[in-house]
Amino acid sequence: MNDAKAGNGNEKLVVEVVGAHNLMPKDGEGSSSPFVEVEFENQRLRTLVKTKDLNPIWNEKLVFHVIDANDLANKTLDISVFNEKRSSNTRNFLGKVRVLGSSIGREGESVVQLHTLEKRSLFSHVRGEISVKHYLTTMAENGENLRRVSGSGGSKKSKKVQNLSSSMSIQQQQQQQQQISLHNHNRGNQQQNQQNGQGQMMLPLYPNQGEIKPLVITALPTPMPGPGPRPVTYPNGSNEFSLKETKPRLGGSGSGVGGLSSHKDKTSSTYDLVEQMQYLYVRVVKAKDLSVSGDVVSEVKLGNYRGVTKKVSSNSKNPEWNQVFAFSKETIQSSVAEIFVKEGNRDEYTGRVWFDLSEIPTRVPPDSPLAPQWYKIESRNGGRGGGELMVSVWFGTQADEAFAESWHSKAGNVHIEGLSSIKSKVYLSPKLWYLRVSVIEAQDVAIMDKGPGLMRFPELSAKLQVGNQILRTAVSSPNPTQSFSNPYWNEDLMFVVAEPFEDYITAIVEDRVGGGAMGGQNDVGVGRVQIPVSAVERRTGDKPVGSRWFSLDNGSNNNRFGSRIHLRLSLDGGYHVLDEATMYSSDVRPTAKELWKPQVGLLEIGILSATGLMPMKVRDGKGGGTADSYCVAKYGPKWVRTRTIVDSLCPKWNEQYTWEVNDPCTVVTVGVFDNARVDGNNGNSRDARIGKVRIRLSTLETGRVYTHSYPLIVLHATGVKKTGELHLAVKLSCGNAVNMLQMYTLPLLPKMHYTQPLGVHMIERLRYQTLNAVIARLSRAEPPLGREVVEYMLDHDLHVWSMRRSKANFFRLVNVISGLVAVARLVEVMRSWTKPVCSTVFVVVFLFVVLYPELILPGLFLYAAAVGVWRFRRRPRHPPHMDARISHAETVFPDELDEEFDTFPTSRGFEVVRMRYDRVRSIAGRIQMVVGDMASQGERAQALLSWRDPRATFLFLVLCLFAAVGFYMVPLKLTVAVSGLYYLRPPRFRRKLPSRGLSFFRRLPSRADSLL
Repeated sequence: MNDAKAGNGNEKLVVEVVGAHNLMPKDGEGSSSPFVEVEFENQRLRTLVKTKDLNPIWNEKLVFHVIDANDLANKTLDISVFNEKRSSNTRNFLGKVRVLGSSIGREGESVVQLHTLEKRSLFSHVRGEISVKHYLTTMAENGENLRRVSGSGGSKKSKKVQNLSSSMSIQQQQQQQQQISLHNHNRGNQQQNQQNGQGQMMLPLYPNQGEIKPLVITALPTPMPGPGPRPVTYPNGSNEFSLKETKPRLGGSGSGVGGLSSHKDKTSSTYDLVEQMQYLYVRVVKAKDLSVSGDVVSEVKLGNYRGVTKKVSSNSKNPEWNQVFAFSKETIQSSVAEIFVKEGNRDEYTGRVWFDLSEIPTRVPPDSPLAPQWYKIESRNGGRGGGELMVSVWFGTQADEAFAESWHSKAGNVHIEGLSSIKSKVYLSPKLWYLRVSVIEAQDVAIMDKGPGLMRFPELSAKLQVGNQILRTAVSSPNPTQSFSNPYWNEDLMFVVAEPFEDYITAIVEDRVGGGAMGGQNDVGVGRVQIPVSAVERRTGDKPVGSRWFSLDNGSNNNRFGSRIHLRLSLDGGYHVLDEATMYSSDVRPTAKELWKPQVGLLEIGILSATGLMPMKVRDGKGGGTADSYCVAKYGPKWVRTRTIVDSLCPKWNEQYTWEVNDPCTVVTVGVFDNARVDGNNGNSRDARIGKVRIRLSTLETGRVYTHSYPLIVLHATGVKKTGELHLAVKLSCGNAVNMLQMYTLPLLPKMHYTQPLGVHMIERLRYQTLNAVIARLSRAEPPLGREVVEYMLDHDLHVWSMRRSKANFFRLVNVISGLVAVARLVEVMRSWTKPVCSTVFVVVFLFVVLYPELILPGLFLYAAAVGVWRFRRRPRHPPHMDARISHAETVFPDELDEEFDTFPTSRGFEVVRMRYDRVRSIAGRIQMVVGDMASQGERAQALLSWRDPRATFLFLVLCLFAAVGFYMVPLKLTVAVSGLYYLRPPRFRRKLPSRGLSFFRRLPSRADSLL
């Protein structure tokens, strides 16, 4: 195979190998010496070898001859990465990528693309990504970075390629170099002219060799000359942001498919959606008869990994630790596990106990835990008599009960203050209630005197406070039948409270003595009362509870006035307290447990791993960035948090969790975050968001295991970015199919949301209070879930204005009505008679429907059923995921992104705010015109009988009389048939002017001329 095969034309395929990152170490020393080999139409070229580099940067161009450019769509481009072994003259496979010829563009149109390396076979160990750029050109590229098949060592197959490539004559190479130089000179002038003449050029950003090597290489557009901003585009969005199906080995099965193996062990019965991970567990319980003084610690050593227990005073000579250490089996580099007993401030040990790993038993749940035993402590000189140590050592998996609370070997560099923040935990949201306070009236309120000789009308209002929630009623309006000291409000105020009820309801009657805004300093309290929330009556329906009078305390000893306030208090358990947006809700059950329906299924999620995460921090002593990532999954009131994998951009969790499903039309959310507490930085403990995934349960088939790699897509102020991929295994089980199908016929929200509905503004305010209540409870857990985590999982900023989201919603609406538009266009085509045969058939079908109208509805339903059956074989086989194209994140303008990420209230300058305000005014003006036109058409219809235009109303009444007689005498079928034939008449029998009826309607008056 020659590297430069003669073609029929001058078309050349240029493959620019930019770099790769996070490659698999294959040289046995924790690194690799990678090179890239590209094959196209029996032509094979390779790059230079990057010695000892898992994140190599090549920036080399490989040129291939194209025999037939028209047949390029049927060709493939194979890109393989290998590790070169110079000692044995062989190579190891590191991954491959296959690029379809249909995705190869012309020169100047392509950008650098990031591809995930794929396996060659089932047993290949592959990870990482490669960044390449490929395009067609009419001449060869600049020979500066041009590579042919190099003479470095390789396999026998590569040697054959090298020998064949060396047969090219030196004259051909020199001639090609001259063509390259000439073409490069001409192309430089062409590119300069194109850049000045065209609107947009896509140029990749290459890293500087002196800087830190990037882990993700993407292409961004350069700012172009000319007026107005250009949208940020991402040509490779469809590939980079796509969902990928994976085939992990779940439950320890031998097959590499996403389904479950029939031969399962006991561990896979509970952990059948994750890959088994083997661990060595060491439980250090206690010691006795130690001959040491001061604090005592135990140190567990396994190769280069060391775990130390807490310090315990040895005054009793019997210290107790009861700590578990877990060492990953894949990183074990020793055949002996040693446990040292040390004094707290000394490096030398006083005794040890050691175990041979080949003799350690294996425990498989649900077997009972291995009982710890006493072992004699061996002194430094090899003798015995230094006391005894109670220890248990065993091999197990992540299904072991000790896994969650154990110290992990990969957390050896974690600060002592951050150890508690890396453990996996399960959280429960507080049980929330809506507290309804109906402020009816007050009696004998002591009115504040403004001064001697001055009379005024009191402005009395009621302020209610529950915790940090404060609401006020309106000022009582004067009533001639009531005294000024007896205000009447009759307003309902809603609060959010959480069990256990520890707050009080504080009701204060205030009088505004100096004017000003409500809630200002001029409001003076004239009476107050405190009521414990725990004393409020609970209700589960819409039946009102009884009201009560409460005495007001005016703060003085003068009790001339027996002031009191009339309140109706209730804890409404018939509502569902909304902590999420309705479209993303994971639980719609009412608060009262007695109203809950039985569960309809079970949701199981295996959080497997993540790949290619974006670096979130840089640690000392490391050239590249890293991340301390963990996952949070939320469904219903149950939150789960995986353990934190320290210092890894490709973490593996392999943790499985289960939820009860009460409604299939709900959404589960899984987020990935970077732990900021690992280094003990509690002062700056805001965890950074990496990305999240939403899965709607109604889109899943019951009983099927979905194993996919979900792209983590995050929208930043600079544009949409892919921050990695999250590998999940999801399974929805159905206990009773009839109950699940019945849920589709029930209302989405509980009954009380429809009998006593809440306003939109009230729901948004209550949702904000609910968010604060959940944050207050989860932030006090250990390890805490911070405010930034809860807000991101619950989409707290969904209501913020966004031009991008508005465009996305508009085009969603356009897509919905596109079917009706297509039908209207079809009828218009039939009316045009451009296809006489089709138009004739359409008229015949129309007449048949008119003669047999009883077949219309059966025909429509039969057609819908046939379409559904036909689309069954093309039904979606993958769950839907976040789509950057539908979200209009790939073609968004930079200023729109800046506006979306602006704070509220704004923090931008005056000119920017004025420009955005003018833009909103322009859009609102167009909407105003559309709404005005719609109102005008409706007012014209009302004017038919309003006698505002007496002549038009007279003509319409005469027409109605004649139409009544005509429709009474003429059969309805004949009327419809004649009207349809008249509408479908050929164009030669029509006028281009509007019809008389439409002209009459347009002449009717509207109220637009009455507007100022």
